[in-house]
Amino acid sequence: MQRIRKGDEVIVIAGRSKGQRGHVLKVLSEDRYLVENVNMVKRHMKPDPQRQQPGGIVEREAPIHASNVMLYNPATDRGDRVGFKMLEDGRKVRVFRSTGEVVDI
Repeated sequence: MQRIRKGDEVIVIAGRSKGQRGHVLKVLSEDRYLVENVNMVKRHMKPDPQRQQPGGIVEREAPIHASNVMLYNPATDRGDRVGFKMLEDGRKVRVFRSTGEVVDI
């Protein structure tokens, strides 16, 4: 089970985008995430007439390493570490380490 999943709100703790928050758009691998409006880079794109894509400078999200993001805890308004807990009905859920609050609903 992954600690950070698609749709989770994360906060960047290191690097050029430190302090920014965004939702995880895509989990690229076990340690790389694509986060909305975080780690923006500019790419020079050639026009592609087959896809009706104009050329120019395009700004888009670049992947960010898992060590540079933390799951955002709205109760404490900061990033928080994630642990796992088994519920009495047998489900395994993610919990915030600082408060013990369940992340998954």
